[in-house]
Amino acid sequence: MFKSFENSWQLAKASWAVLRANKQLMWFPIMAGISMIVVFILFFIPAAVLTGIMAMVTGAATSDNSGGEVLGFILMFFMYLVSYSVGIFFNTALIGSALHYMDGETPTVSSGLALARSKMGTIIGYALISATVGVILNAIRERSGILGNIISGLIGMAWNLATFLVVPILALNDISPIDAIKQSASLFKKTWGEQVVGNFSIGAVIGLLALAVLIGGGLIMALLAATKSGLLIVIGIVIFVLAFIIVVVIGSAMDGIYKAALYRYAETGQLPSDFDIDMIQNAFRPKKKKN
Repeated sequence: MFKSFENSWQLAKASWAVLRANKQLMWFPIMAGISMIVVFILFFIPAAVLTGIMAMVTGAATSDNSGGEVLGFILMFFMYLVSYSVGIFFNTALIGSALHYMDGETPTVSSGLALARSKMGTIIGYALISATVGVILNAIRERSGILGNIISGLIGMAWNLATFLVVPILALNDISPIDAIKQSASLFKKTWGEQVVGNFSIGAVIGLLALAVLIGGGLIMALLAATKSGLLIVIGIVIFVLAFIIVVVIGSAMDGIYKAALYRYAETGQLPSDFDIDMIQNAFRPKKKKN
């Protein structure tokens, strides 16, 4: 465990070094977050309200909720489709820019967005596939109890590993979503093998930092509350929220850089100077065999 976390820490440091040299990469998670908020306001909230209304109407009319359930799955699909499209778009811009930097180029925010726009059809196609998988897994979880949770969890893990390199592939290649998934699975299998699970990653490091911010913020807020000063409490809340947002933004940018480095290694066997080959090779570890 400690060896895994040490490897994750080294990956985080290497990704941070690339981010420091390309601070503009942080704009992509920021824009993604703002876009998701807009989507949530314009689409998710009305859809949730409509689902509730339809569930009440169909439930009252038919003594069951099958109609509302069907509508719920349809709306869930479109929610997944929109959110995945937004996320994949900005991830493509981020990871594509990181890969261009690793190739010796000087990417900008505008060049990253232009790259993502040029892949818009492919991005929506991949989002369509991902949304379909997401709805199916959610249906399995809801309808099959504990067994469904186990099955959907295993399928979800396999899907995540198989598609781990899809966005970098889409960013640099003119390729269909299906072919990108196939290439991602093939590269992953060739580089790390079939029987692997994710090791500790940058997400673990960022998660600990976010937890530290939450704990520290909670303690500070408790102290400020004792002062009974409304102004100090408001200032404390603003600082706490900003600190949490900064950690999330930096973590998202570093995760994109990390995936770009993994793809570069899987594709060419080479790495940017900030990364060590042992870090990348240990990004995934063999599954433990049952005795």
